[in-house]
Amino acid sequence: MRSVDSAGAAEVPEPGLPLTDDAPQGASEEPAAAEAAGTPGPCRCWVCGNSPCGSGASQEAKKKARCPGLGLFYTLLSAFLFSVGSLFVKKVQDVHAVEISAFRCVFQMLVVIPCLIYRKTGFIGPKGQRIFLLLRGVLGSTAMILLYYAFQATSLADATVITFSSPVFTSIFAWIFLKEKYSPWDALFTAFTITGVILIVRPPFLFGASAAGTDESYSVHLKGTFAAVAHAVFAAVTMVIIRKMGKSVDYFLSIWYYVVLGLLESVIVLFIIGEWSLPYCGLDRLFLILIGLFGLGGQVFLTKALQIEKASPVAIMRTMDVVFAFIFQIIFFNDMPTWWTVGGALCVVASSTGAAIRKWCQSSK
Repeated sequence: MRSVDSAGAAEVPEPGLPLTDDAPQGASEEPAAAEAAGTPGPCRCWVCGNSPCGSGASQEAKKKARCPGLGLFYTLLSAFLFSVGSLFVKKVQDVHAVEISAFRCVFQMLVVIPCLIYRKTGFIGPKGQRIFLLLRGVLGSTAMILLYYAFQATSLADATVITFSSPVFTSIFAWIFLKEKYSPWDALFTAFTITGVILIVRPPFLFGASAAGTDESYSVHLKGTFAAVAHAVFAAVTMVIIRKMGKSVDYFLSIWYYVVLGLLESVIVLFIIGEWSLPYCGLDRLFLILIGLFGLGGQVFLTKALQIEKASPVAIMRTMDVVFAFIFQIIFFNDMPTWWTVGGALCVVASSTGAAIRKWCQSSK
């Protein structure tokens, strides 16, 4: 998941990370070998022997243009699956957020192990990158736990909106640790995000006691909000670590550290707080399975979208998570978002969309 997972943001591969194995060493030699043998290579037409063949080029162009919006459709489908997974997390109120994280890690571990065996990447990683893998696993899994707690403690829309502040924190940490450029535009987007979070939190010293509601409900709302903000921070640090590792670490190996350390962390926390127990309700058990399935499905479609579409349009389309969160909150919980939440959502979404459009324009120059 966004990590259902923005830890999930933590699970999303950066555009520069490898999603497939490198090409075989002799792959570039095949066309030359085919030409030497008198056989048309991959770029030659078997009918006319010309290179390039006009008919082949037109067929290839037609194949590429067959569905130009496929990447954005995958992103939309991914946003829907992530949002449904978040809905199930909100529905499972009798299971602690840490326990949900543990079940999620077990489910993903069963999927990642065969992938690592197939790709022959090993389970430890390059010697110089292991410290970063450990940090990625601990911080990413912590972000996942905080996200699940935020979904349970505050409204679905509020938690989802705040998680979208993660790109702003990523820009700040990349500026500090990776020496990436931090422009006045980034500062403006940061200000928009902070304004949006303030509108959602509605601190009494700014909005008065009446805006906060009852002390008990506001206390729970405040805890959920802080958890969502902490998730955004941890997810941002995780993304900076993934950028730091770059192409030297396989994507599935990164997820392997994430689920193993996440499971270990969840088990330790559960024994400390004494909340470890199987859900009594069969419906809750079904929700736990569906959380894993929808989270994995969302991750798969998001990865496929990044493979065939630029990262900036994908980032813009991912703001549909917020739209789905508002719709699900109204339909399934009969909870109408306040105008403060709507205003905060507009600020955060405008900030994320503006940052994505700016990067899109820079990359197209």
